[in-house]
Amino acid sequence: MLVGYGRTSTLDQVAGLEAQERDLKALGCTKVFLEQTSSVGHRKALDDALDYVREGDTLVVTKLDRLARSVVHLGQIIAALEAKRVALRILDLGIDTNTPTGKLMLNVLGSVAQFEREMMLERQREGIAKAKAENKYKGRAPTARSKAGEIKALASQGLTKREIAQHLGVGERSVFRVLAG
Repeated sequence: MLVGYGRTSTLDQVAGLEAQERDLKALGCTKVFLEQTSSVGHRKALDDALDYVREGDTLVVTKLDRLARSVVHLGQIIAALEAKRVALRILDLGIDTNTPTGKLMLNVLGSVAQFEREMMLERQREGIAKAKAENKYKGRAPTARSKAGEIKALASQGLTKREIAQHLGVGERSVFRVLAG
């Protein structure tokens, strides 16, 4: 049985998630697990997919970076799949761990992907440092300040700070700051 897994990092990437789902179903995945969450956060759909697969199944992803956040994480996923005698197929790379060559290529490409991610993060840090030195770095826009009116309106309706934070998708400390200021 082919079991698919797809992920995008943000809620804004709906088209990307839909494309992954379409590709997985076109390949013949009878069960597809999808989620929109950061690779560093908890990934419930991935956990569910890993729990769902059984011996002889193949877990299918469209791209390696949709599955694992690092070589170590990839190794953990592969170990869990191997323990259940489940193969892994990565569509864009043409890799299938049902073959020895597929297993070798997966490990090589996982290492290259991690190297590229680390290089990207290094370039990003260098760019931020340069922007700070030139007084051009602004950081991310504060979300709670832009919602100050809504925060105050909800507080006047008697909602707790926790309820306001959950309703607006901001941190409780941000609600405290807006209401205190």
